[in-house]
Amino acid sequence: MRIHRLPPDAVNRIAAGEVIERPAAVVKELVENALDAGAARIDVEIEHGGKTRLVVTDDGCGMSRRDLLLAVERHATSKLTPGADGDYDLMNIATMGFRGEALPSIGAVARLSITTRENGGEAHHLRVEGGALEGPAPAAFGGHGARIEVRDLFYATPARLKFLKSDQAETTAIGETVRRLAMARQDVAFTLLSSGRKIVNLSAETLSEDGRLKRLAAIMGREFGENALAIHAEREGARVTGFAGLPTFNRGLPDKQFLFVNGRPVRDRLVVGAVRGAYADFLARDRHPAVALFLDIPAALVDVNVHPAKTEVRFRNAAEVRGLLVGALRHALAEAGHRASTTTSAYALGKMSAQSGGPVTPLHSHYRPSLAANPYIRDAFSPAAGLNDRQSAFENVDRPSARAEASPDEDAISAERPLGAARAQMHETYIVSQTTDGLVIVDQHAAHERLVYEKMKSALSGGAVGGQGLLLPEVVDLASDEADRLEKRFDEFAELGLVMERFGEDAVMVRETPAMLGEVDIKGLVHALADDLSSMGETLALKERLEEVCSSMACHGSIRAGRRMTADEMNALLRQMEATPHSGQCNHGRPTYVELKLADIERLFGRR
Repeated sequence: MRIHRLPPDAVNRIAAGEVIERPAAVVKELVENALDAGAARIDVEIEHGGKTRLVVTDDGCGMSRRDLLLAVERHATSKLTPGADGDYDLMNIATMGFRGEALPSIGAVARLSITTRENGGEAHHLRVEGGALEGPAPAAFGGHGARIEVRDLFYATPARLKFLKSDQAETTAIGETVRRLAMARQDVAFTLLSSGRKIVNLSAETLSEDGRLKRLAAIMGREFGENALAIHAEREGARVTGFAGLPTFNRGLPDKQFLFVNGRPVRDRLVVGAVRGAYADFLARDRHPAVALFLDIPAALVDVNVHPAKTEVRFRNAAEVRGLLVGALRHALAEAGHRASTTTSAYALGKMSAQSGGPVTPLHSHYRPSLAANPYIRDAFSPAAGLNDRQSAFENVDRPSARAEASPDEDAISAERPLGAARAQMHETYIVSQTTDGLVIVDQHAAHERLVYEKMKSALSGGAVGGQGLLLPEVVDLASDEADRLEKRFDEFAELGLVMERFGEDAVMVRETPAMLGEVDIKGLVHALADDLSSMGETLALKERLEEVCSSMACHGSIRAGRRMTADEMNALLRQMEATPHSGQCNHGRPTYVELKLADIERLFGRR
């Protein structure tokens, strides 16, 4: 079989298969070109998911007649310039594009039309259909920039059409592409129209932290903006900025995790691993935070020339980059203190107001409760009932589990605290506290679980955890294989303050428990640890999975739901939460408290 050169049109169609996978890829290439041209506004129009028509218009620098001709030739680009030695440095790329393949690849498989004008120059128009060039010719074009229209994508390669998805799916992909590019450049205005319907409409924001957060909130949702933590970190010439959501603002899918390297949106498993590592203390494995990280790194330390679509990069030292991302996220989470997601209280208020199916109507003087619903109240309202009967009837109505009363001075001081002063315990599970501008409801078990967990981590960092001996050792029955797994780790558990020994074939005896846990559900704790060992396998040491082990111990050593607390205990728990990092969520990412503002409560009752 003889080797022969392929004709230019075949070469362009092969290149198009690598670069132009679907309409979204066309939009990506054209928008990146507009950004490299210095555009301040980019407008995208599509029809039928971009299959039949898509147009990208920008107000960038535009092209001269000479540059317009070169732009549709393969490997002709303005993004690379030779050095003093005449060589092109592909390891120092500072632009979005650089290959010079996009326009000729599009022209090889579609009907491409370009109209452009340099600032102060003349406008020109050029067509490329299936690789055949027509023009350039003089044209009318207001202002400066470029207007690129692509019709009948893949008409020259019909076999590719069958691999495209529905119009809606392709439109969604284009929207995602435009939003990703817009996240990286808040100083540029973006619009996207699909068959006349506006899908994206983003005005330009200032080049500041506030401007970036406004752009991210416009794309990732207003709630992200309300629950985002600022990220700032720098190490050895690399700098990461951006925003990360509070642990309680989490999702079931990792679809809101974005990484931008030198302004380029990339998909990299590095960010997934870094985010998982940073949030390991706060979220269950099936929950994921929302983050948008912007990494600025010397161009020589990252290779962007590893994928035809430029969606992947390769770092010279990936471990250092991962360490920078994890460290930056953990630092921001530590500074968040006990802050919890605003979506928790918004959800609670929404559920309350939703009961009426609409706005809450104020109660009028003629309103009376349903007497049939409560026999005690019914009897109290009967004409024959005396004053004493009415008082005793209301005494039968359920009361709070516990009440917290303090002197006026103590009340004033406690209410000014972030989590307020404890007022009552409801259903022996929830603490209700009053703040200066609302009330807070605390899940006592979830809150104490986080406090115990943080204490255990602190104690472990300073050495072994102290244990407390049991007056009567407790025997816990297990399956023989579970007992075997625990026995192999007895020495490691002893460092955590849990001292056990084998008791027959299918049981262990617990002699000491971690002192900081106080009263603990020993059987539940041992069974949970046996399950943890089963899931983590035999190869990992406990210290490599310390978070999971400590989390299980903290969960079973915390104040349980159903325990009645005194006023001093409730207030002490609130003060510890205020002083403990990450106390706004338990070890599984659930909120430990919900804050309801007085203004919101008044709106519920029609007072506002």
